[in-house]
Amino acid sequence: MIDHTGVGVSDFARSKAFYVAALEPLGYRVVMEVTAEETGGFQGAGFGVPPKPDFWIGSGQPNVPPIHIAFRAAGRDVVDRFYQAALAAGGRDNGPPGVRPHYHPNYYGAFVLDPDGHNVEAVCHDPA
Repeated sequence: MIDHTGVGVSDFARSKAFYVAALEPLGYRVVMEVTAEETGGFQGAGFGVPPKPDFWIGSGQPNVPPIHIAFRAAGRDVVDRFYQAALAAGGRDNGPPGVRPHYHPNYYGAFVLDPDGHNVEAVCHDPA
């Protein structure tokens, strides 16, 4: 079982604002932050469904090549809301909400590129 994961971002404030907005429909919040003073240079924000962060962004160099991360959504409507929130927060379309039957018949996902080009997905596996 994965405890947490994270990505490097080039502009911490811009990326934090993006993820705050994009992940809100999924129930994710900033659960924990660390400052450069606390860590000796790294600034980070841990997102998750309270009380535990399981996805982190951190200041520094973005991952090269950009990564793909998928967040499980509680329903197809949540995938739709994620997609709209992410676009409104400055994300770029990388695949609108829809069924992806090549994965399985109930795979409903949406894909958005974050400010550094990471491919961020929300996915629901439940039948319509």
